[in-house]
Amino acid sequence: MLKSKFGKHVDSLSMAVGRFFSRFGLSPNAWTLLTLFFALPGFMALCQRKLLAGLFFFFLSGFIDLIDGAVARASKRTSKFGAFLDGVADRYVEFLLYLGLWFYLRDAAEFLLPNGAWMLLLLFGALMPSFIRAYAHHKGLVTDPKALEKMGGLIERSERLDLLYLGMALGYFNEIYLVYSVALIALLCHITSMQRILFAVKDKPF
Repeated sequence: MLKSKFGKHVDSLSMAVGRFFSRFGLSPNAWTLLTLFFALPGFMALCQRKLLAGLFFFFLSGFIDLIDGAVARASKRTSKFGAFLDGVADRYVEFLLYLGLWFYLRDAAEFLLPNGAWMLLLLFGALMPSFIRAYAHHKGLVTDPKALEKMGGLIERSERLDLLYLGMALGYFNEIYLVYSVALIALLCHITSMQRILFAVKDKPF
């Protein structure tokens, strides 16, 4: 997990961001719902093959996703409901992005597999790491909260979205670069899933 290497710096920046945006008077949950508000026009833009507009709205949605948690921590308004709402909103935003890219890439050049197949692999690969962690905990394979955090893997949601936004920016110049990025991220997601599976079953009898 790449972000773990910069944890202290990220925490300091997050608190500064949270204190600044707390001045706007919006609750953390209101910031969370704004991520969906900007993801919807991003989805529509991709359906209309407006790649840069789609990138702009999804990038803005991702930035706001950083704000909601930062505001909650800075204003001491963290809650289980807020964390639940944030996770649910994240999944809907990510699904809208993938669905929009599926429409955008339907007629684009292909790489080894049909673009629809790459998008399905990416969607499934994006869902599996979180599922594996939750299911390993549910079945009692990994119960220690610290061990659950260590499951990590190559990439998580923030890294895969950052790479995908980069691919969208490059795709403006040539769509095949976006196809390459989708394929790469899909593979990295499945490698991450395998890492988590191996972590969960380590030292367990078959």
